[in-house]
Amino acid sequence: MADNGVKQHRSGFVGIVGNPNVGKSTLMNALVGEKLCIVTAKAQTTRHRIMGIVNGDDYQIVYSDTPGILKPNYRLQQNMMSYVDGAFGDSDILLYVTDTVEKADKNSEYIEKLKKVDCPVVIAVNKIDISDQKSVVALMEYWQKEVPGAEVFPVSAKEKFGLENVFDAILRHLPVSPPWYDKDAFTDRNMRFFASEIIREKILLNYKEEIPYSCEVVVEAFKEGAERYDISAVIYVMRDSQKGILIGKGGSAMKKLGTDARIEMEDFFQKKVFLNLFVKVDPDWRTSRKELRRFGYEE
Repeated sequence: MADNGVKQHRSGFVGIVGNPNVGKSTLMNALVGEKLCIVTAKAQTTRHRIMGIVNGDDYQIVYSDTPGILKPNYRLQQNMMSYVDGAFGDSDILLYVTDTVEKADKNSEYIEKLKKVDCPVVIAVNKIDISDQKSVVALMEYWQKEVPGAEVFPVSAKEKFGLENVFDAILRHLPVSPPWYDKDAFTDRNMRFFASEIIREKILLNYKEEIPYSCEVVVEAFKEGAERYDISAVIYVMRDSQKGILIGKGGSAMKKLGTDARIEMEDFFQKKVFLNLFVKVDPDWRTSRKELRRFGYEE
């Protein structure tokens, strides 16, 4: 409390980090109350660092979802890990997400980093809805011992259970600060970005094996009319064979992809959408600095 009895405004950045498939994006969507991050059961669903902003009268929480921790095999993955390392370096609070399924010591070098950060650490043990009480208690004890300074909470992001405990802990640790963003903002991303992410989510859900990891989506035109949005997007793949799979026999696969993406966009944007999709081959997009910069992965 300030001297005059009025609460001081608190504001800060919460970096959400953890291994692939532990539910980081589902947790952030639940904490923010909006579907800002695409969610699938496949690893590497999140490629960018995406912010979700929660505002109250005397606080602003800026959540930052990051890609799952992995050992990079090519330049795109190196850039993805730079977002994770950035979260360790510049967050006011770190929210480390693990779950009841993964090996607790997976990517242990990042757990060591977690122990050494200067900021407060909150650990969310996710997916308790698919575990039993004895196992959850054992995991809670493990993480409390492993990272002694952290606050550890059992949660189910999918069922929205235990989130209030995580929220309250974050609120307690927020530094005194004016808001970083306008109070009506809920993300730092524009509508083009969300259109491209929705298309990429549908690719992850509709195609198997290497196809989703070989694709990048660029929205080249986004026109807002009185009745609808007119959106044109290009899906880049690495080989002609992938282009054929993406389009499908007689264009059937592309038609389904476009329909699924359009329906999701109309729900997200709350307006009718006319969507045009094109496919182009770019063999080097995952490894070329120039291409990755064009796609928003490099400064």
